[in-house]
Order: sequence, then C-alpha cells, then structure tokens
Amino acid sequence: MDLGLLYSAGKDSSLAALLLDSFYDVTLVTATFGITDDWTHAERAAESTGFPFEHLELDQPVAEEAVDRLVEDGFPRNAIQRVHLHALEELAEDEFSAIADGTRRDDRVPSVSRAQAQSLEDRHGVDYVAPLSGFGRSAVDRLVEAHLDVESGPSESISRADYEAELRTLLVEREGRDAVAEVFPDHEQTYVTGFR
Repeated sequence: MDLGLLYSAGKDSSLAALLLDSFYDVTLVTATFGITDDWTHAERAAESTGFPFEHLELDQPVAEEAVDRLVEDGFPRNAIQRVHLHALEELAEDEFSAIADGTRRDDRVPSVSRAQAQSLEDRHGVDYVAPLSGFGRSAVDRLVEAHLDVESGPSESISRADYEAELRTLLVEREGRDAVAEVFPDHEQTYVTGFR
C-alpha cells in the first residue's frame, strides 16, 4: 500500500519513515509554498535514506494567512498548525492510499486531533497514520540515537525543509528581520543525513 509521509528531513519524520517502512511503500513528501528552495534539503536527505521523494506545492494564500496569524498572535503555534493541516489536506488529494506525519504524543504543534484525522480519512478515502503518536520525546530521542545520523543546532544554522523556514522568510519580507526573533522562540533543529 502506498503511503505519503510529510517530510521535513528532521528526526521525527525520518524516524516515522523507518517505522512505517515494514508496512507501507513509503514516499517522503515535502510540502512547500515555493517561497524558498529549502525543499531541496529534504530531497538530499531522502536520497541519503533511500526513500522515494516528492515535492508538493501548497496554496500561497495559506502562507499569507499563516503570516498574518504570526503577526497577530506573536507566536507560531496557530500558524504552523494551519499550514500542517493544509499540507495533510493536499497530500490526501494525491494518489496515496495512506498519509502520515511525524507528530509525537507530546507535540504541542503540529498536532492532529482524532476528529481531524477521521475527517481527512472520510473525505479523501485515505488512511491517516501517525506512527509516533504514542512516543514521547525521550523515547524518540533514544530511537533516533540508535538509528539515525543527525545534525542538530539552532534553527538558523541547520538545513531544513519545514514550514517554519518559509514562514520566517515571508515574515522578514513583511515585518523585517527583528520580527522573526519576536515571534519564533529559540529551539534546536535537526537534519537527518542518513540511517545507521
């Protein structure tokens, strides 16, 4: 059965690919708005892991709406959540029998509620799978340590292909560079360079 996995080249989505590989024909899919070419980082990571890769274009108005939300809220949670749900909707319209993401049990954002998952499945005739939904951060970190080669560091210094990178770019264009520091908290980013 073909499964499209939303892929950022980070540890969570890469670990999800490993977990799903025994049950599905996994394709790593990076969804972007075409604002940057950061999706190529995910393409390189996919090549290093041996999984097929696709690039999915999202609707530009959703990016604009997300940046409006960033400015209005002063934090990224609602904007990232909106983009993630849009990406799942677009992925569900693709040719896959199942779709998945790397959301974990303790993620605040993005997250997919039971009702949202059922709605996706019912409306698009796909299965939604969240293989890390029962794993906490420490369990994920132990599995990553055992199975993935990972670079990590501050968001600004690590190659990545997540929604945040493009939203940051749009935010800088609209509000200036200082707005990024005001809206996005400092956090560690990961980039997978291969499997062990």
